[in-house]
Amino acid sequence: MKKSQTIFIMLTVLLSAVPALAAPVAEGTIPGNGEPLPTPMTLKECMEYAISNSTKVRILQAANDDARLARRDAIFDAFTPEISGSGSAYYNFGRAVDPKTNTYVTTTSFHNSYGVSAGITLFNGFKAVNNLRISKTSIALGNSQEDQIEADICLATMEAYCNVLYYSQLADIYKSQVEVAEESLAKARRQEELGQKGHADVVEMDSNLADKQYQLVEANNKLNDAKITLEDVMFWSEPQELVIDTTLPATIDGERVLTDSLAMEDMVDFAQSNNPAARVARFNLMNAKRELNTARWQLLPSLSAYAGWSTTYFTYPGSGTASDPFQTQFKNNGGEYVQLSLNIPIFSGLQRHSNIARKKNAVAKASAEYDQKMRDISAEVRRAVQDRDGASAAYILAQRKSDVQEEAYSLNMKKLEQGLISPIEFQTASNNYLEANAQRLNSLLTYFIKRSVVNYYNGVDYIDQ
Repeated sequence: MKKSQTIFIMLTVLLSAVPALAAPVAEGTIPGNGEPLPTPMTLKECMEYAISNSTKVRILQAANDDARLARRDAIFDAFTPEISGSGSAYYNFGRAVDPKTNTYVTTTSFHNSYGVSAGITLFNGFKAVNNLRISKTSIALGNSQEDQIEADICLATMEAYCNVLYYSQLADIYKSQVEVAEESLAKARRQEELGQKGHADVVEMDSNLADKQYQLVEANNKLNDAKITLEDVMFWSEPQELVIDTTLPATIDGERVLTDSLAMEDMVDFAQSNNPAARVARFNLMNAKRELNTARWQLLPSLSAYAGWSTTYFTYPGSGTASDPFQTQFKNNGGEYVQLSLNIPIFSGLQRHSNIARKKNAVAKASAEYDQKMRDISAEVRRAVQDRDGASAAYILAQRKSDVQEEAYSLNMKKLEQGLISPIEFQTASNNYLEANAQRLNSLLTYFIKRSVVNYYNGVDYIDQ
């Protein structure tokens, strides 16, 4: 009787736990802990995250801040005078000149002086003006360098993102193939038990399943490695796992020729004028020429103007004589001055001539770098268009091949079920189908990247595509 009661209590506890075990997991949460699932990030979001966390961008932004400060300093140096004020107080013991009588005295004295002075350079070989122009160009140069780095980061992020997308889709394909192979093997074993299929065929299908499982594991390993690469490119620092949107890019129409971009020569001219790398080379050449002009103008005299005002107060402590009050001396002892200074360079160890020679070399170097960059951009644009067109043609053929292999795979699957082909023949058809799918996926993502590069040279940033 006691044993029956114990069993009844255990059954009651188990039945009461069933609803809790069967309770559905909230949508968008991780089973077991109720935490929200990571939101998949699109390619644009990955690019934005990579740019905002890149150390290269942060370093360049600090340099650009310095360039803006240099421009501010150049503006003040060119258009504003230098103003300074001074004040001093000292005791004099022993022999000294009496400021009032201009004779020597030996009485202890106290002196207090104040002064204000200002100076401005009227002409120094247009150095201030050229520095102002150089600082303005340096800001544009820094912005172009930042655009160039952001473009490089976006392209690297896009390539890493597409690698993750490729291996993710490939792993899904292999997973479906493993499921099909498992079902086929189970069916073959039942047919073997009924005497409808030989043991050799079952062994061959078991080998085919093992091969598909190996390919699935290999694809998952490459997927994990691609994710690590993407996280490294993005400077991923979040505690949760990076999850991306695995939606494939839109396919292309085989009948559509890529005519939505500029003509080849127009593309080259546009890229050489507007590409950040071209702007960087052009701004470097402009600054080098301006620095050369500044160095040449330093052979001329410089003219500066100065003006100032000063006053003094003095007294003789302990002498028994009364000095004029502070306000009276402050007013009566005041004096002003105006000065023009002309500095003519005659000889300074050929430093100015050596500086001119160095600036000439800098111009020659910047000019050569500019010419080389123009040639590089021209070659890159032509190569990008060729790669895009080649990737487009490859994708169209890969898509056609994939469609044919998919149909052949379906027919061979039916033949295998009817016993019309051997497992070896079916495995060959399956491998051809997998290879065609992999080629189609790879060619699609390759075309997506190559097309984005061409659009970038046409003036559309990667992040805006």
